[in-house]
Amino acid sequence: MSWDPYAALGLGRTSTAEDIRRAYRKLAKELHPDVRPNDKAAEERFKRATAAFNLLSDPAQKARFDRGEIDADGNERMAYGPRSRQGARAHAGAGPGPGGDAFDLGDIFSDLFGPGFGGGGGARTYARMRGRDVRFTLDVDFLDAVVGAKRRISLTEGRTLDINIPAGVESGQVLRLKGQGGAGTQGGPAGDALVELNIRTHPLFRRDGQDIHMDLNISLTEAVEGARIEAPTPSGKVALTVPAGANSGMMLRLKGKGVAGLGDQLVRLQIMLPDTLDDELRKFVKRWPKRDYQPQRPPG
Repeated sequence: MSWDPYAALGLGRTSTAEDIRRAYRKLAKELHPDVRPNDKAAEERFKRATAAFNLLSDPAQKARFDRGEIDADGNERMAYGPRSRQGARAHAGAGPGPGGDAFDLGDIFSDLFGPGFGGGGGARTYARMRGRDVRFTLDVDFLDAVVGAKRRISLTEGRTLDINIPAGVESGQVLRLKGQGGAGTQGGPAGDALVELNIRTHPLFRRDGQDIHMDLNISLTEAVEGARIEAPTPSGKVALTVPAGANSGMMLRLKGKGVAGLGDQLVRLQIMLPDTLDDELRKFVKRWPKRDYQPQRPPG
């Protein structure tokens, strides 16, 4: 469940820009690690309050959060972009204050603790915070997941990201793109983009671990006499030998044609009769010698 930046500052949803600034000043004076050293709980509250201030002090981000378009971490909510939780435009800890004047965290700390506060880097280290990680889901074609691919995607703020999809990825796997998330505050490092992959199904192929399975239709003639036919694989068509006397359900193995070349492709043969049975085929079947063959049936 997402956290509430208003609650982190002790405010309600109708708070003004001045309310937000005043509340953060109060918490910073109370919780700053230079004021309460070695107090981990206070430090975590201070960091959360700073993140809340960064979001709510930006009018555009605050408006999007209030409308429910982004969560407290700046990530797009699912309802505002199909299958995408792309990060919203990140900001660097500076924004318009009351009346449109610019202010940043350095101004606040100077006001609270004096102009020389943190000259050795102690206090401003805490204002210099890493940017938010942004998260979104990316739909990937089955074949791209098997053999690997490169994709370029566009984010809501106009940026583009080039994503290398490694061969063999699976649904639910998360790719981390370093430094492609929200911008840091006060010169802090950028966050990362976390891309959760959703692998689409394929009309022909199925995956089982590192192996690929498929059904392949063959004719009655090919099954009886045997044949050399083409079989599709994720990396292209290959020649496949159907042995004479093949039956439906027979499994043929293509070595090294599985996921990322590590597994195999298993081809299950399915004998298909023609859509229209001509008289010659009907006569041939009637002349076929009857055997005392009883197919095995499952017990019970």
